[in-house]
Amino acid sequence: MKAVIPVERHQQILALVAERGVVSIAELTERLAVSHMTIRRDLQKLEEQGAVVTVSGGVQSAERVAIEPSHQDKEGMSSQQKAAIGALAARQIPPNSCIYLDAGTTTLALARQIGERDDLTVVTNDFVIAGYLIETSQCKIIHTGGTVCRENRSCVGAAAAQALRNLFIDLAFISASSWSMRGLSTPNEDKVMVKQAIIDASRRRVLLSDSSKYGKVATYLALPIGVFDTIITDVHLPESARDAILQANIALMIAGE
Repeated sequence: MKAVIPVERHQQILALVAERGVVSIAELTERLAVSHMTIRRDLQKLEEQGAVVTVSGGVQSAERVAIEPSHQDKEGMSSQQKAAIGALAARQIPPNSCIYLDAGTTTLALARQIGERDDLTVVTNDFVIAGYLIETSQCKIIHTGGTVCRENRSCVGAAAAQALRNLFIDLAFISASSWSMRGLSTPNEDKVMVKQAIIDASRRRVLLSDSSKYGKVATYLALPIGVFDTIITDVHLPESARDAILQANIALMIAGE
């Protein structure tokens, strides 16, 4: 019997997952006549490409995000996880830091944890975060400006990106509506240049995202996962993702553990 090369196995795995939705590792080993370890390696490779997501005992297709939810919709999603992530992230901020809070409701949860600090400079492209800090904190606040995205109450585009490139930021907290081991993706092309600019402007980068965003993909790849020093998420992140993150030499912090 002719041996099946890895590329062919990957195609067969993807075809089966597309047909079934979820396929167990046991079935894949039987159908492809390879070892459990071989299937694990295949799935890791496909997960790194953003094609699939491993789940307990099996694999499923990566969910595609066509339209990012509005700020109002996102505030009601995974609120407890976001609060825990924000609290854990706040404890990582050294004294007298210049930090960046990316637009998003998880970074807003972080903003709510730093109101009593008067030693921080906070840079953001998010109007809700800026407004909250204006009313409740003693932080110095810098808003990037730029093209207004009404749905997410933030600024995007070239002007926002250029404002970030003119700054030296100690610690950037970056949000995501979808991410995998390939990286962060977004359905909004105007957000890509802002995400890329903050990588150039910051010394350390932290991904803040609840686990519901993991395994989802969108049209535009904004950042490869390897640009992050740390990922802060919640206890529901799959074990396979935890292993892959650590293998990529990225520090992983789990809120609630």
